[in-house]
Amino acid sequence: MSALQRIALLFTIIGAINWGLIGFFQFDLVAAIFGGQNSMISRIIYGIVGIAGLINLALLFKPAAELGRTEPRVSRT
Repeated sequence: MSALQRIALLFTIIGAINWGLIGFFQFDLVAAIFGGQNSMISRIIYGIVGIAGLINLALLFKPAAELGRTEPRVSRT
């Protein structure tokens, strides 16, 4: 996994946590930290999280060998 994909995964996780907070507690952490949903910095962060999600879509279609892991082998004895 490249550094870009790791950073994108981190932003995707942050976005997922924020959406969980919104869904369960009606609390938008990004908006609370950066001055509301309409502030420029909040909108930039929302955009970065969205782009990170698109980058991570590529992980769904990569073969396991490219991700650095192998599938467990089943013994037929």
